[in-house]
Amino acid sequence: MPATPLKNDRFLRALRREPVDRTPVWLMRQAGRYLPEYRATRAEAGSFLALAKNPELACEVTLQPLRRYPLDAAILFSDILTIPDAMGLGLYFAEGEGPKFTHPVRTPADIARLAVPDMEGELRYVMDAVRTIRAALDGSVPLIGFSGSPWTLACYMVEGGGSKDFARVKSLALNHPEAMHQLLSVTTDAVIAYLSAQRAAGAQALQVFDTWGGVLSPRMYREFSLRYLQRIASELERGEGRERTPLILFGKGNAAYLEDLAATGAEGVGADWLVDLGEAARRTGGKVAVQGNLDPVTLYADPDAIRREVGRALDSWRDGNGGSREGHVFNLGHGMSPDMDPDHVGVLVDAVHRLSAR
Repeated sequence: MPATPLKNDRFLRALRREPVDRTPVWLMRQAGRYLPEYRATRAEAGSFLALAKNPELACEVTLQPLRRYPLDAAILFSDILTIPDAMGLGLYFAEGEGPKFTHPVRTPADIARLAVPDMEGELRYVMDAVRTIRAALDGSVPLIGFSGSPWTLACYMVEGGGSKDFARVKSLALNHPEAMHQLLSVTTDAVIAYLSAQRAAGAQALQVFDTWGGVLSPRMYREFSLRYLQRIASELERGEGRERTPLILFGKGNAAYLEDLAATGAEGVGADWLVDLGEAARRTGGKVAVQGNLDPVTLYADPDAIRREVGRALDSWRDGNGGSREGHVFNLGHGMSPDMDPDHVGVLVDAVHRLSAR
């Protein structure tokens, strides 16, 4: 789509590790149930899936947090399970139980039937949402597109929903590693096509959520998760120079693999709250920007405590980054919860900008 000059590009500049006037901040699940306006829009839609599949309403909820807070990026409102749903697995949401699939993938024969969906066919609603949001933003801040990681998608596809121990998907990987690699390969092809289509539709940065990579042993992580994140980073066309679309790899429980992730060719690595930001800066050695990593539970604390913890995170990054604040995107170490106080989010965003001003 035609480029509209960005009024606020500090998020993209930070991902390029360029100087910025203050540390940019956005928050995972910044559009969500903690906002009363989101709950009203979801009620209007009738269900979460109906909301996610309506480009105009998806645009509305994407913009809602930007009207409240001076965030430095918007993120597409969607779900990480759109790809397996488009593969025919039948995504639905059970009240109080989270996402589930009518047709989980349990055998090598199930896997052999999977194919990459048509990005402007079965997934056109996502691309229409990206186009609608990008136009509505009118250059105010960049738009982030996203996907689940191949391993994380496979977890839901095999388990049929969430899991406490991931026994089915781990057993499939151990008993039928060739079949698991086939599942991960076709899913990786789909993720690359999906992110490419979002980029073509107008996404200005891309994030891969490896939510469940951290449940794997080191050997299994490198075989069944990292290998496919490396493929995405190397094969996803993102352009060159200042026009390059940055890719962020985020994972829960990924602290042991920061060096590996920094070597993938991605522009950014997301860190959860179980690693010190100064340590993350030292271990990634300026190869990538680092995004994170305030414990989301901090938002339940009093405003003074929130400000204090924001300051500690910012100073930790600076101290581990040779005295420089550059190359850091402030975020939570994971997403917000529905019962968090919207006013506390405002305290966090203000604290990041005020305490990090150059």
